Amino acid sequence: MTANRKPCPPSFRTFGLAIQALAVLASNEQTCPSCTIADQLQSEATLLRKILATLARAQLIETREGRDGGYRLLRAADQITLAEVYQVLQISEELGRNMEEATGPHPYGITMKGAFAGLLAELDESMLRVLEKHTIAEYIVRH
Repeated sequence: MTANRKPCPPSFRTFGLAIQALAVLASNEQTCPSCTIADQLQSEATLLRKILATLARAQLIETREGRDGGYRLLRAADQITLAEVYQVLQISEELGRNMEEATGPHPYGITMKGAFAGLLAELDESMLRVLEKHTIAEYIVRH
């Protein structure tokens, strides 16, 4: 029996960390270990590794094992949109779950759950339109 790895739970925090991690990778010529990225972002290495694993499964980055191992982008930073990162991390699904949890099993809650579905679809469409306009390249900080 193969154990499935639990993906990083989606949130706007993980989205922000993912964008920063991708920008760090974009500013490095070679592979970059997760501990280096975590130090630069002053983030927990475990959380960051979960985010990086999610990005790797989506083929936005690659991982290399061994002494010179680490992570690196699979495409140029100007070819990776924030919309891709948002979709990979499934942020809208988490927002939907949170809003659904705010409703109850009573008639009013059931009505609101339906109303929230329309709102969430509209928010997600709007969010993706904005995020499509931006790439990781915009967030690279040169030292």
